Amino acid sequence: MSKIEYFKSRVDSTFSPMDYLQAKKMNPDKYVLIDVRNGTPELKKEKISGSLEIPQSELSNHLSELPKDKELVVYCWDVWCNTASKSAIVLLENGFSVRELSGGIASWKTMNLPTTSLLESNNEYGC
Repeated sequence: MSKIEYFKSRVDSTFSPMDYLQAKKMNPDKYVLIDVRNGTPELKKEKISGSLEIPQSELSNHLSELPKDKELVVYCWDVWCNTASKSAIVLLENGFSVRELSGGIASWKTMNLPTTSLLESNNEYGC
């Protein structure tokens, strides 16, 4: 693979948070955003608003629940995490159209984009 093929492939298989939001705005029914991070709600704390939660460790058990007529966009923790890439491979091998959200939830949060708490209470003190 040449360098140009590599970069074209990378662009075709990923979305930056801003590119995802723009694409979703132009065609709101085309995409399904999926949080594939493994971990408890206490560890994850929040997810991108509107995303489904299907941990990578359970993804193979939920393939029949996912639409094949939409583009799936998977995300994990950050740029160092490869959980979303592993999930994308499983989904592609099973006939889905998939992209990865570049930078995961960390890049989303850095841009102050909307998230939803996974914890019952946002109060650290339990009051």
